[in-house]
Amino acid sequence: MKKRANFLFIEKNNGIYTLSMTPELQDDIGTVGFVEYTDVDELKTDDAILNLEASKTVLELASPLAGKVVERNEAATSEPTLLNSAKAEENWVVRLTNVDEEAFNKLEEA
Repeated sequence: MKKRANFLFIEKNNGIYTLSMTPELQDDIGTVGFVEYTDVDELKTDDAILNLEASKTVLELASPLAGKVVERNEAATSEPTLLNSAKAEENWVVRLTNVDEEAFNKLEEA
């Protein structure tokens, strides 16, 4: 099941919620040149996930859901343009668990 919020796709698969940038956000910000993750492992709604610098902007990406960060796309810190990829296996940002199912269900359908 895939939802969207804060210009992110949120895809649920076996209790893991994968957040990735929407194509619209990728187009709006341009080529990503720098990524720095926050060191917070428990996100609240609207907490910063990461800061990025791209050709068109500097942006703090906020989480649309509260949850526990179980994985970060660390490859994006050394190769930031991965976040511009059309491939879901490359452009994801973080993976969460312990997400409130009701909050997820209230998000807009993707």
